[in-house]
Amino acid sequence: MESIVPPPPPHVSPVSPPEKVDYLDLPCPIPYEEIHREALTEVFEGFRFDLTKGLNPQFALSHSVMGTTEVPSRDYQTLKMPTANYEFGVNFMDPKLMMFGRLLTDGRLNARVKWDLTDDLSFKANALLTKEPHMSHGMFNFDYKGHDYRSQFQFGNGSLFGANYIQSVTPNLSLGGEVFWTGQHRKSGIGYAARYNTEKMVCDGSICQHRHGSYELCSEGVGEGLSCYRVHVQLLSRDAVATVGYDYILRQERSTQNGCVSALLEERLNMGLQFILSAEIDHKKKDYKFGFGLTVGQ
Repeated sequence: MESIVPPPPPHVSPVSPPEKVDYLDLPCPIPYEEIHREALTEVFEGFRFDLTKGLNPQFALSHSVMGTTEVPSRDYQTLKMPTANYEFGVNFMDPKLMMFGRLLTDGRLNARVKWDLTDDLSFKANALLTKEPHMSHGMFNFDYKGHDYRSQFQFGNGSLFGANYIQSVTPNLSLGGEVFWTGQHRKSGIGYAARYNTEKMVCDGSICQHRHGSYELCSEGVGEGLSCYRVHVQLLSRDAVATVGYDYILRQERSTQNGCVSALLEERLNMGLQFILSAEIDHKKKDYKFGFGLTVGQ
């Protein structure tokens, strides 16, 4: 009698074990002040022309012409004045030192400095000088970048002191907080933030006591586009505002829609030449913004 040979067992692919997390080797998180950078949209109104001319690898000059100027009124409405401003800028960029200066025709001077004192410690300064009384201000920051955390100490005019800290707790999750005190207005505040990111999405949120309580959420799809969801809640007045946005990046274009219906289209016409269209419609405030511009140079 012939022996019956049983068929071979079906091939079962081995299941790869989950990767072990080395909590002593976590990635360094992004700065605390940039946790909502995916949700930011830069829209403008009127005509805008930007020209940047490099003098050498470190120095560059910039020229900007901007259109309509907005002035807030007492009843929280916006007055639009059909005027134009010219802005002259000087940029200095070095591996360890960067300085930017902007001078407008209305007399405002905006200056920024970033100086890397060491590989982990950097100094940043921002200043705005204007002829309007009590409107000039300055801010100084010391940023320290650790292996898996970042910390920042701030101080400015008006007896302003602040500090924030953000720590990676897993390879994808980072938690942080901030505190500040303004001696001029005798106000203090505290806030908390969380950011979760993977290869395909980013979610972040923050709660700030000095803003009467707020919560923000942003979700990103890497590569193809970006979706933003933001909820802002004021506990004292019991008001809530919700915005929904979507950002899609094409090969040479970028369009954005956010909350009160805004859109931004950027198209590279040629190397060093970019065309920009901007629009924002806010039916509740009856505020409409439309703009177009050209950017020449890098």
